[in-house]
Order: sequence, then C-alpha cells, then structure tokens
Amino acid sequence: MTLKLRLPTDAGTLETYTLRDATAVRTTTSTPRFNRIAYSAAHVVADPLAAIDPWLQCAVDWDTTMAYRRRLWSLGLGVAEAMDTAQRGMGLDWPTSLELIRRSLDAARDFGPAALVASGCGTDHLNLDQVKTVDDVIRGYEEQMEAIEALGGKLIVMASRALVRVASGPADYERVYGRILSQARQPVILHWLGDMFDPALKGYWGTTDVDAAMDTALGIIAAHADKVDGIKISLLDKDKEIAMRRRLAPGVRMYTGDDFNYAELIAGDGFGGEPTHGKSDALLGIFDAIAPAASAALGELAAGNLARFHEILGPTVPLSRHIFKAPTRFYKTGVVFMAWLNGHQSHFTMVGGQQSTRSLPHLAELLRLADAAGLIEQPELAAHRMKALLALHGVE
Repeated sequence: MTLKLRLPTDAGTLETYTLRDATAVRTTTSTPRFNRIAYSAAHVVADPLAAIDPWLQCAVDWDTTMAYRRRLWSLGLGVAEAMDTAQRGMGLDWPTSLELIRRSLDAARDFGPAALVASGCGTDHLNLDQVKTVDDVIRGYEEQMEAIEALGGKLIVMASRALVRVASGPADYERVYGRILSQARQPVILHWLGDMFDPALKGYWGTTDVDAAMDTALGIIAAHADKVDGIKISLLDKDKEIAMRRRLAPGVRMYTGDDFNYAELIAGDGFGGEPTHGKSDALLGIFDAIAPAASAALGELAAGNLARFHEILGPTVPLSRHIFKAPTRFYKTGVVFMAWLNGHQSHFTMVGGQQSTRSLPHLAELLRLADAAGLIEQPELAAHRMKALLALHGVE
C-alpha cells in the first residue's frame, strides 16, 4: 500500500512524500545480549485528560509510562530514570520524579537482575533564590540521595543548577562531589551535562574552559574511583569524550551522552590499556526514540559483526542530529513525537506543554529521517497521525 503525505518544508512550501515500503528494524533475538552497557534515558507520557494547568503542574499517565519502560527492558536496554529526557527540570518536578523512580524500580523486578535502572539524583527541588551556600547544595543532593537509596536505587548524580549559582571555583565542586560520593551506598554514575542541553549549567566544574573543567572532573573521579561506576558526558564533542575516557581511573566507564556521534563512540577506537578506555558504553536520550535499532545494532556488535552494527545504527545518526539540533534542550519533543507516531502512546501531549517547542517543518523532517532509518513501526498509523497533526496546523 502506497502512503503519501503532503509535508511542509523549511522553505514554507508543501511537497509530496511517500513512506518507504520497507520493514522496520527489529531485533533478531528475543533475549538480546550486549558487550556494552546501554541505558536509554526514557521519556514520560503525560496525562492529557488531567484537569491541571499544564505549564504549572505535572500529570503523568503512569500505565503508559511504565509500559514504555517494559518495552526498553524487553529490548535489552537499561532505563536511566528521571533524567532530562523525562523533562526533569522542564516540567517534571521532584515529587513526581521520585514516584517515577519508585514505579520503575518496582516494574524492573518483573524482568530480574538484567533489567538495569539508574535514577537521577539532583538538587532541582531547591528554590534557587534561597540557595546561598555550597552547604545548601550538599543538603539538596543528600535529600534526594537518601530518598532514592531508600528505594534500593542506583544513583546518577545529575549536574546542579544550584551549584553553578553558588560555587566560586573548582574547589567547591570538589567539596560537593567528595561529600556525596563518600556517602554513596554503591558506585554512582556522574553526569556532565553541557550548556547546549541546559544553559543554566554553563561553567560547570567551576570554569568555562572545557579542558580545565575536565581536569577537575577527572581529579574528583580519581580521588573516589571506588564510588564511581562511570561518567556520562553530554558535550556533543566526540574528541573531548575520547580524550576523557582515555584518562579515566582504571575500571571507570565512559557512558556516551553524545547524541551526534554515538555510533562510532560505542564501537570504540581500539585504544590500549584499560578495557574501558577504548570504547564508550551508552546512556542516551536518543535510545528512547531508536530503541529497536539500538538493540539490534548492539546485538550485532556483541556478535562481532561490526559492519552490520554500523549498517543498522548509522542511518539513525542523521535522525538523532535533527532531534537534538539547537536549541538542543527541546529535543524531548522529537522523542515523544516518535513514540506517538509509532503507537506507543495515544497522543502528542507533553508535560509542561513542551509539544509546542518544535515547528511543523521540524517534525515533518523528523518523520522523513525516521522513515529513512527504518524506524517507522506502523506506517499506516504514522501516516494517519501525521495527517491529523497537519490538519491541526491547517494543512489539508
């Protein structure tokens, strides 16, 4: 069946697009096995029927949100919970985040120990106007840390807007992270989120000099290597990531957060020395949107089929670069749009009304790129939903 759509272009015109007559990417095994650790930073599904003020309040469709996580686990992917992909700090508040973490940890038990969950621990519950000292930041981290660990959760120590606000230099970061890491019950994942994802994090680690910031982060890791599983860096700079992973303390992993260059970073560069220093594991928001391809490609990589790994994952990179294009912080809209197109949720509504952050031409190009990557799982449904969205915008 030929499916044609009239899609807008960046030039303000309409063009006819025909969806490919091709089978969507699928895994080749029901029990995927990988030789990389792979977390998908999963999105939340909003409750569109909740009688709330969506810019001010948060309402989550828990059943559909948990169903999406079960899908990720079934594909062999771990879940990085309550991260920025879940709109943490952009509509998802701390009480709702903690409930999300609790529900994910409970749901993961149905899949056994192979169902990885790591949960975001931050300071986003603090009122920034009331944060005056580094001690205030420490107490904020400790409050979330205690709550997550009480549930049995593994921590992802998220970057703190509050810390940027009050820190006077690298020594304050060393103090905060030293205190938090010394208390952690199990090794944590650190998260260096670049200001392209969150402008409020500009100058993280006490400087705007990326190389100097890296030195500070590496020093903190080296001083507490037994408490650090790895670090996720989201700088969209593959050379910086490679340089940093080669300098990590023995056994500490680099979790790529580079949604522009993840395929080659995961494949690795064959650098000698520590086994973890020649490749990146993954903790990626794009893995939410490309989960079947990520699972299939990682399975091929584990089987030694490097060419097939790139054949599957390579076509997803243009899609990812489009979803994460500047302003990068609005990438969540593309992730949720993909879930809606593919039938994993019944609506294109987001926490905080964030579905409005991308234009109709942007979403049309996203559909084209997803189709080219073999990521349209139900073409007739995708076409029907895209036509509905077009009609809503006055395109008949």
